[in-house]
Amino acid sequence: MSGKTLIEAFEQTAYPLGGNGPRDIQVLKEAFEAVQGSLSSDMYGNGKVIEDFQNKMASVLGKESAVFFPSGTMAQQIALRIWCDEKGLKRVAYHPLCHLEIHEQDGMKELHHIEPILLADKDRLISLTDVQQLGKEISCLLLELPQREIGGQLPEFEELEAISAYCREKGIKLHLDGARLFEITPYYGKSAAEICALFDSVYVSFYKGIGGIAGAILAGAADFTEQSKVWKRRHGGDLISLYPYIVSSEYYFDQRIGKMAQYYEEAKELAAFFNECAGIFTKPEVPVSNMFHVYFELPEEKMVPILTSVFETTGVGLTAWLRNTDEGTCLCEISIGDRYANVPKDKVREAFRLLGEKMKEAAKSYDNE
Repeated sequence: MSGKTLIEAFEQTAYPLGGNGPRDIQVLKEAFEAVQGSLSSDMYGNGKVIEDFQNKMASVLGKESAVFFPSGTMAQQIALRIWCDEKGLKRVAYHPLCHLEIHEQDGMKELHHIEPILLADKDRLISLTDVQQLGKEISCLLLELPQREIGGQLPEFEELEAISAYCREKGIKLHLDGARLFEITPYYGKSAAEICALFDSVYVSFYKGIGGIAGAILAGAADFTEQSKVWKRRHGGDLISLYPYIVSSEYYFDQRIGKMAQYYEEAKELAAFFNECAGIFTKPEVPVSNMFHVYFELPEEKMVPILTSVFETTGVGLTAWLRNTDEGTCLCEISIGDRYANVPKDKVREAFRLLGEKMKEAAKSYDNE
């Protein structure tokens, strides 16, 4: 055994499978190579560089207006606050594993005093029935597409349409956590604008599948986005200049928006490799975007030496991290970007052949302990 951590072994592989590449300074340098030095920066939310990008993204998303934010956390809390203030009711609903609930240190509750209702069981998607059986009045329903924490699952589009129609009938605003919106367009066979048409407001990220350094767009009607600018200032998000984020966001958006179908097909191919190995399965079994979760039927401490050995023998990096579950297994998340296409298929097949062998050996050994 080498004694390396999983991330150390992963970072030394010649062929990492996931993502677009390392998050190093080259990401920013590449984005700025084609930019004229005379381009004026934005200042406090104004200027050609930010206004042009906001208008471009409003058009892409099919919304009247859009505002660039330094983070999605800020953008989404503000969106929910606006909808709560409009209705005079500080209560919203979202999934139990929503980003606002598990990753933001209760920011929405502490800063805005908004009460959340958690809809659906944590292991499944929100359904129309869940919304119909809320039991309490709410100002806004937040839906995350795809639902990252359960493997990037998606409802059928007809279910989304039904939820949207019900919310409009009941006067409930519908907000889209579209951190990975562009990545789901191939599965639905819809444009981003067609998906966003079901929602009153939408947030999208520029560092997930797009691969920029940071930044988000919040889009909706003009009155909504004007209010969001006020809250952006209140949150300290109106930096004197945001152009490093904007320039990199636009550069990598233009580079990668046309590759989402490729990433989706490659994710399905890679998931099939995992599912062919004994003691390994993916959720969803067939991915619905460029991301999915991989479950190993062994705990993390048993899987790390197996994966490290595969990485060192084949040069193929499958994942940099694992997380134990309550069932004595462990999991990782895979997101496909530019890297996967550069890995020779014979290398991928060799890595999974070896992984499959080692999983069978480990299962026998583990059963005998």
